[in-house]
Amino acid sequence: MAETTKARPRKTVRSKPGTTPDTEDARDGGEAGTTVPADRSELVGYYRRMLLVRRFEERAARAYTEAKIGGYCHLNLGEEATVVGLMAALRPTDYLFTNYREHGYALAKGISPERVMAELYGRSTGVSKGWGGSMHMFDVEARLLGGYGIVGGQLPLATGAALAVSYKGGDDVVMCQMGDGTAAIGAFHESLNLAALWDLPAVFVVINNGLGMGTPVEASSAEPELYRRGAAYRMESARVDGTDVVAVFEAARKAVEHARAESRPYLLECVSPRLRGHSVVDPARYRSKEERQALLDQDPLAAFAARLEDDGVLPAEDRAAIEAEVAAEVEAAAAFADQSPAPDVSTLFDYTYATPVPGELRRLPADPVFGS
Repeated sequence: MAETTKARPRKTVRSKPGTTPDTEDARDGGEAGTTVPADRSELVGYYRRMLLVRRFEERAARAYTEAKIGGYCHLNLGEEATVVGLMAALRPTDYLFTNYREHGYALAKGISPERVMAELYGRSTGVSKGWGGSMHMFDVEARLLGGYGIVGGQLPLATGAALAVSYKGGDDVVMCQMGDGTAAIGAFHESLNLAALWDLPAVFVVINNGLGMGTPVEASSAEPELYRRGAAYRMESARVDGTDVVAVFEAARKAVEHARAESRPYLLECVSPRLRGHSVVDPARYRSKEERQALLDQDPLAAFAARLEDDGVLPAEDRAAIEAEVAAEVEAAAAFADQSPAPDVSTLFDYTYATPVPGELRRLPADPVFGS
């Protein structure tokens, strides 16, 4: 343990404007820049996946108003560049833990739109067989180890998974996604501290959309640049523009490679405003008309489409064809979910425990407490 707690050598960094090497922590990555991939198909693939997330979430919002989706429902609208960039940096064998805003992550991790939509509809063909709903998607094969409804509930579990990876050997990485509000809870500090102490291959990603529900980050955090918190644990960290999918991919790739090669944790902050309220039922009245319009003007999907067209990578006619394909894919997913059966009530307790537990209670509501 002595080796994991000893001071690590400081490295020379290039100061940001307005700072000096003495005022900028040597372990902070600072603002991550953009490196444009040379491969056209890679860029077009980013755009298509971003568009899929956007159209899927819009269709989910519509289904919610039609009462086909119940419970809580949080959308990735406006965060598509962050979602796609992060997932592009992972191998299929890397693990992912998310919070409750996870539909786009499930799609970008390779889970079919049909299974994700069916889960939203609470159908047996869904990712969690209809019992998880919007906030609790789980797929072992895709190594998506859960969306979590309790704020920060995923952090200790992700840290434990990274410990298991380290203990068993191999070079898999655990990525743990969270919102900006999570950076203020105890589990955030406990998890990052243990990950640093034990040299765990974990990448902690804070999606800073500027609001913890309706509270601005500046009003809830004494240090609103959340990536700087990594310095307290001698952890490499960086902040990136979450509206630029290429910048996110490059920053995430650096973080994942660091965790994989060095078996050391990394803290990445993606600044990625959401276009809608906290959930589908939140009208976001805490935003002014001007703020809402500014968000629409900075729409990452539209900006990336314009950039690809200007660079000759994706002409308007090709983009229209992709739009039609994605629209058909999303409608097919909605139809699949609509036609899928609801889970039978007899399966309600099938996944309460991974293995049989003596004395497990299986009484349904209105059943007698004691058998006759």
